[in-house]
Amino acid sequence: MSNFEKKEKNLNELIEKLNTLTSTYSHSSYETEKIKTEKNELLRQKAIIENKNQELMREHKYLKTKISELKEEVNKKSSLEDRFNQDIEELSQETENLVNEIEKWQT
Repeated sequence: MSNFEKKEKNLNELIEKLNTLTSTYSHSSYETEKIKTEKNELLRQKAIIENKNQELMREHKYLKTKISELKEEVNKKSSLEDRFNQDIEELSQETENLVNEIEKWQT
């Protein structure tokens, strides 16, 4: 279980305890309001954290996709470079053969 899931579970348990406390015990209205305020604050913080988590997940997915695209581009460029080097090698060999043929004709 991830750290985020543990915190969410603990937060939900705390909210449930606050709900139980509010409904089962007779407190002064000040304490009841204080508990409700704390509960609402916890719920607000939970919502903020969940939104941030979703934003981070979207960003993670985007970056992962971008990295894959860049890797693919690097592989394509590497393949083109290899092909280019091979073509140069073939041309070099052909040039050498032609030079040899020219030398044969000159002698």
